[in-house]
Amino acid sequence: MGQIGFHQSAVDRNLQEHWPDLGLPSASRVLVPLCGKSLDLLWLLGQGHSVVGVELSTVALESFCMEQGIPAKRRAHDDFEVYEAERLELYRGDFFALGAKLLGSFSAVYDRAALISWTPDLRAAYVAQITALTRPGTQTLLVTMEYPQEQISGPPFSVGADEVERLYARNHAIRQLSKNDILANEPRLRARGATQLHEVCYRLTRL
Repeated sequence: MGQIGFHQSAVDRNLQEHWPDLGLPSASRVLVPLCGKSLDLLWLLGQGHSVVGVELSTVALESFCMEQGIPAKRRAHDDFEVYEAERLELYRGDFFALGAKLLGSFSAVYDRAALISWTPDLRAAYVAQITALTRPGTQTLLVTMEYPQEQISGPPFSVGADEVERLYARNHAIRQLSKNDILANEPRLRARGATQLHEVCYRLTRL
């Protein structure tokens, strides 16, 4: 989602299947880092949530609002442009420049393509930023990919269970919800050389 190339033409199956596992009230506020123009934003809004997305690409955010017919108002806020509509705020700018004072509090984080978009040297900083933006009890639905990293240069990058443990265990309780072989459904990654590909979904609880 950090790139237009991450865009899916349908709502993510992990989101639909496992979001109820988080046990969130419908009015919960949800952070979606590197949201792109994901249809998952609409799905979360449809559950009654207030959604805050963060994205670097102006094209992605403007395309999302235009394609979905969302009459968002745009304003400047510090180093960000903010697109606002009912129960929706989309921040365009550097994710690492965000602060809790600017964004406010959240009940949940939905990460389908943020962690797997970062190169290995940036992942610890990303998780530290997520930790700084959340409070104890915050639920995260995290979706990763696992494949032989030497086959594809990424992104999306392979992030295995050991890496998730290393990055999150200090400040989160980790529970794997599912692991599915998705190679047959990913012709673009097969074309790039992938011979194995799994999608893994986790529930993380901020400690």
